[in-house]
Amino acid sequence: MTDPSSPIARASAVAPLLSFVAGYVDTVGFIALFGLFTAHVTGNFVLIGASFVHGADGGVIAKLLALPVFIVAVALTTAFVRHRERRQRPTLSPVLWAQIALLGGFVGVALLAAPLDAANAPGAVFAGLLGVAAMGVQNAASRLVFTSLSPTTVMTGNVTQVVIDSVDLLRGGSTDSRASSRARIGKMWPPVLAFAIGAAAGAVIYGRLGITGLLLPMLALALVSRLARPAGAAP
Repeated sequence: MTDPSSPIARASAVAPLLSFVAGYVDTVGFIALFGLFTAHVTGNFVLIGASFVHGADGGVIAKLLALPVFIVAVALTTAFVRHRERRQRPTLSPVLWAQIALLGGFVGVALLAAPLDAANAPGAVFAGLLGVAAMGVQNAASRLVFTSLSPTTVMTGNVTQVVIDSVDLLRGGSTDSRASSRARIGKMWPPVLAFAIGAAAGAVIYGRLGITGLLLPMLALALVSRLARPAGAAP
């Protein structure tokens, strides 16, 4: 049995935890902020188009601003990580704590602006964009810091790859190709499941606790910071 404190076991928990965070935050943002996607930001354009057809407002301001804010968050995260890399400084913990801080801002602004009953109210828009920025940081980190993990914010690619590899396994093939397919499936299905669990948990807990339920993914990110850091490494 694998020691749960070993680097391998700890690393295997990181992708599901990050995926849980993404599913949770995306769901809470969608429910609390009039259909705003914080992780899957391009989905907001679909909702904008739907609102034009149906003549509903639906928080168009936040949805229009989501992509540029997301881009800025990714750009700033990239610049920060590259700067730290040039100086041979750790990047993992600072990036995770930046995301935690942005989620904390999301919670704080939403509480100050409560009740969130108008989609285009400044408080609702600002809270949502802080959530978008937080998930922009995670999206960038998945490409820059957690490079060995499968994507943790948008699951479409993971599901597609799992289906492709499953079909390839059923069709047979060489021993090496079957082993590669099994390895990819084993890597990608836990984040997909964790994302779904996070989405369900976000809906249930938001229904009971409101926006303060976002403290749970913040705790999950703090745990990732602990698990993913090599033993003895500086934060």
